[in-house]
Amino acid sequence: MYDVAVIGYGPVGMVTAALLGQAGHDVVVLERYPTLYNLPRAAIFDDETMRTFDRLGISQDLLPTLHVQRNYEWRNGAGELLIEHDFAAVGNQGWAEWYMMYQPYLEDALDGVVRGLGNVEIRMDSPVTGLRSKQHGVDIQVEGDGGSAPARAKPSVGEVVSARYVVACDGGNSFTRGALGVEQDDYGFSEPWMVCDFRLTGASATDIPKARQVCDPGQPVSIISLGPRHHRFSFMLGSEADFPVEREPDRVWARVAAYLDRSRAELVRVATYTFRSLVAERWRSGRILLAGDAAHQMPPFLGQGMCSGIRDAQNLAFKLDAVLRGADDALLDTYQSEREPHVRAIIAKGIELGRVQTMRDPVAAAERDARLIAQREANGRPEKMRFPGLGPGLRDESPQAGRLMPHGRVESAGSEGLFDEVLGRGFVLLVDGREGSSLDAPTTELAGALGVAVHHLTDRRLTTDGITDVGGVYGRWFDETGRTAVLWRPDFYILGTAGVLSDVPALLKTLATAVEPVQAPATVGEGIRP
Repeated sequence: MYDVAVIGYGPVGMVTAALLGQAGHDVVVLERYPTLYNLPRAAIFDDETMRTFDRLGISQDLLPTLHVQRNYEWRNGAGELLIEHDFAAVGNQGWAEWYMMYQPYLEDALDGVVRGLGNVEIRMDSPVTGLRSKQHGVDIQVEGDGGSAPARAKPSVGEVVSARYVVACDGGNSFTRGALGVEQDDYGFSEPWMVCDFRLTGASATDIPKARQVCDPGQPVSIISLGPRHHRFSFMLGSEADFPVEREPDRVWARVAAYLDRSRAELVRVATYTFRSLVAERWRSGRILLAGDAAHQMPPFLGQGMCSGIRDAQNLAFKLDAVLRGADDALLDTYQSEREPHVRAIIAKGIELGRVQTMRDPVAAAERDARLIAQREANGRPEKMRFPGLGPGLRDESPQAGRLMPHGRVESAGSEGLFDEVLGRGFVLLVDGREGSSLDAPTTELAGALGVAVHHLTDRRLTTDGITDVGGVYGRWFDETGRTAVLWRPDFYILGTAGVLSDVPALLKTLATAVEPVQAPATVGEGIRP
């Protein structure tokens, strides 16, 4: 029996398998297709997601394949600028706020991480056709020949694979969600679009818009970079029935002629998507959990679809790690309670933007244009988009709990870099020791027993111990919040804070209550494989 079975091997499944594998658990991946998809789908990710990729060890390899986008503009059909959103070169999470990517490059990098883990098996060409929950695990019916599985583990047709837990990352048409009978909450937002992807082969593409929404009621268009050598043009359709005609190459080239011609690019693919907004009513059914598009689908106007799925993976991975080591599996109930409000807020904002961007009524669009131009002239740039924190779950009641912890540059023991890279990841307790304050030995020992790394932010004029806040990120955070200590989780979200050092033991007790073993765990990473 495996510790975890991951169903689906897109980016969310890859990240889930990699995080659990790196934690030492015995994982099997079941993918229905014989190979990686190898075509672009998602196009954008943010600094929080890049922090996850850095955790997996692929950030530096990815950077040459990415385009750092600094703005996103809306223009009307006449070319007038309506809105321009700015994105920082270094955001709250220590990386650029917005990266444009070609998804096959990302999947190759993630696949390399997963295949490098000896405790993770990848079984391509292995569609799941049934699930049966038992007291201590789940039996998964698998068809196919398991093309890339080791010879000793190749499944035969109709084989049953068993795992203690299942994470289903099997997409918007999730077999798992359907097999569980999970209904979806439909926001009623549905738009058909034709997506056209190009590989740039000719001269520099500096004259092609990198991130533009053309708010033309006659033809709404989205233009985005997919990294240095690829570009995407998306056209809203009147109906899905228009696609067979509109997808013809000559018609596609005619649509993009103002920006691109055949001497400069190769048409990679043309696909149709209906942008939907759906949230599964249940993300957990016993030992089976839904993640990514299987749990929620959102319109692409904020570029948060894949990012939201990777947040799911981060949230689930550290909780499954604790449960597999003996913690009460009620901890897994906090997955949906934390993530669903965050997802719903992003969906609602995406729908709001989408309805404004894609107005088809010329009169209403003209009114929109006049309003947005006036707002821009009066106020300059719009407010930055802020995503909410987590809902209730593994966190205390402090105002900062559930928010992303900022990520900055530090120096410690002669090494300088981003906090994660210099001091590691996991549960972290950071104490404001700039005035010489420090935790007592019993509290430090309690933290150590829970696997929490303790660090003190120090003023080097007073001591040579602790860490130096090179970029000032952590000092500013302590000054602004007035807190003395902060405990954050492996998914980078704040579990809780303490106003005075004497409150730190209670903060650690919040964590202990959730993750301390209630029973002897099975030996980690030594499951009996079929």
